[in-house]
Amino acid sequence: MRIWVDADACPVVIKDILYRAANRVGVQLTLVANKALRTPPSPHIRTVQVCPGFDVADHYIVSALESGDLVVTADIPLAAEVVARDGLALNPRGELYTSANVRQLLDLRNFMDELRASGVQTGGPARLSNSDRQVFANQLDRLLAQRSGR
Repeated sequence: MRIWVDADACPVVIKDILYRAANRVGVQLTLVANKALRTPPSPHIRTVQVCPGFDVADHYIVSALESGDLVVTADIPLAAEVVARDGLALNPRGELYTSANVRQLLDLRNFMDELRASGVQTGGPARLSNSDRQVFANQLDRLLAQRSGR
């Protein structure tokens, strides 16, 4: 398993959790972004800077993804592609996207886009809470433990 991060919008606190996990278990962590990123020095952590543009980072991740890889993203269309390619997708709040829930989440996202396009103010996502951070860290630990057979 490798871990890919849709890093342009990934919260710093989530990246920090991922850095520690990559070093702790020795898993390859790759952050993909449209801009240069600073990461701690580690043989397990690397960055890929892609050209600016709509979904360029997403396309890079999908093209490099292998079955069983984990992608950390809040981007539901990307998560749907990852799940369709037999990957795992986890959002920064710790919700695991699955074949059972990703279609419904994608439909809801598209509906909200239609509402916003028609002028309805829907607001954005709530701030990432300490509880969200803990749920993410716990879910990541479960996935990494499954990978190692613990």
